[in-house]
Order: sequence, then structure tokens, then C-alpha cells
Amino acid sequence: MLSYFQILILALIQGACELLPVSSSAHVIAAEKLMGLDPASPEMTMLLVMLHTGTMFAVIVYFWKGWQRDYFASKGQFQWFAVQVVIATVCTFVVGFGLKILIEKIFMRGTPHAEIENLFSNLPLIAAALAAVGVIIIVAGLREEKNPRHSELQPMHSVWIGLVQGLCLPFRGFSRSGSTISTGLLLGLPKRKLEEFSFALAVVLTPPIIAKEALRLVKSHALEGHGSVLHLFVPGLIGMVFSFAAGLLALKWLSRWLEAGRWKFFGFYCLIAAAGVLLIHFKVK
Repeated sequence: MLSYFQILILALIQGACELLPVSSSAHVIAAEKLMGLDPASPEMTMLLVMLHTGTMFAVIVYFWKGWQRDYFASKGQFQWFAVQVVIATVCTFVVGFGLKILIEKIFMRGTPHAEIENLFSNLPLIAAALAAVGVIIIVAGLREEKNPRHSELQPMHSVWIGLVQGLCLPFRGFSRSGSTISTGLLLGLPKRKLEEFSFALAVVLTPPIIAKEALRLVKSHALEGHGSVLHLFVPGLIGMVFSFAAGLLALKWLSRWLEAGRWKFFGFYCLIAAAGVLLIHFKVK
């Protein structure tokens, strides 16, 4: 049974890492492992999603003025922005759902109750995903030092960003913001607008993931023959409140440093974090 203290610690980790392209999920899962928890269980995947929901609301509060300035100033701007979000999101779900079927039906064939969430407790896989996104961030950071070729997001940019975001759904550690922003940098787009677009995509992506994990939790509870399910969502709701507060504080403290920092340095951190996750794997094995 999760304690309020454990939920608070996980929420603080989520809040501190959300703005940074270092995979908040990987950090939360590593902490769960150190606490002796099972990150792949329905209760913990639901908690992780609710922690993301809390920081999603913090992101909305933080980016709202930028979105109003760049995308909501006129009907035409909003329509263009909405089209780009839809294009990217459709591409994300095509890749994400395709990978889910491929992994569950082929790579996990023969495994009882095979679910993509089973991968969420696989620390070596998470370490590999962290290392992969670290390399992408470093390469994109080197590209960032050149002047961008485009000032505005185009449909083909949205397609590529959406496709890459789809790779993040089954693989914890493959930072969603790190990979999507890096993709845009490689395409020659400015970082500030990429940050706004990337986090807007997260806002759209979160509700269906909440619904999916809530359904998984309810089904798991029903199979165990229990009654009421309302109490199952209490840890997630508490975590959401904690992560919202932590996310707001982190956004205020880290935003200037993020804007001024060199993008490639986050890639080096991801490589170090990958090594740290492997160490935790051998420690708790």
C-alpha cells in the first residue's frame, strides 16, 4: 500500500523532471523500484499517468500566455495550430498502437496476460531508451547552434514530430519532450515554438491515456473479485495535486535556465541517467 510520503516523493520527482527533456517517467520508475514497488502494476501505471496529469495542468498554466500569443491571437492562427496538433496526434497513435500490437502479439507472444505496460518495470530497456534519446538530443543540440531554416511549423514537420512521439508511448525512458523537440531542431525549427508545440501535444495525449489506464485498473480489480473501485483512484488524485504544485515550482525555477542552456547537455545527462538506471537494476535485482 502506497503511503502519502511515497506519493509525495514521486510527485516531486515528476514535477522536477517534467519540463526537462530527461524522461520524468524513467526517474519516477527508478524511484518506485528503489521503494520496492512494481511500476508495471495497474495501480502504479495509473499513478504515473495521474502524476503526468498534475504536471500537465502546471504546463497549461505556464505556457498559456505563449499559446495565446503564438496560436490563439486570431481564428486563422488557432485553426492552423489545431490542424498541426491533429496531424501530429494521429501520427502518434498510428505508431503507438502499431507498436503495441507488434510487441504484445509477436515479441510477448506466449506471455500470460501480455500487456505493453509489462515493459514499464524493465530497467535495462528504460536505460537503453534513455541512452537513445540522449544521443538524439546531443545530435539535435549540435544542429541548434546553426540558424533555423524555418520560422513556422509546417504539416510535414508535424508528421515527423508525431511519428517520433509515437515511439515514446511503449518505451519509458525515451523522453517525449526530448525526442519531439529534438526532431523539430533537426528539421530547423526554433526551440521556443517547439517547446510550446511539444507540451501542447502532451495536453492532447494525456486524456486518452488516463482513460486507458483507468480501464486497465478497473478490469484488474474486477478480476480479483473486489467491489468498489473508487478507493483505487485516491493515490492518483493525491499524486496529481502534489505533482501540479511541484510542477509549477519547477517550471518557475527551471524555465530561464532551460532557455539559456545548451540543448546537448541534456543529452549527456540522459546518458549518465541511463547508467544510473542500470546500477539500480543490478542493486534491486
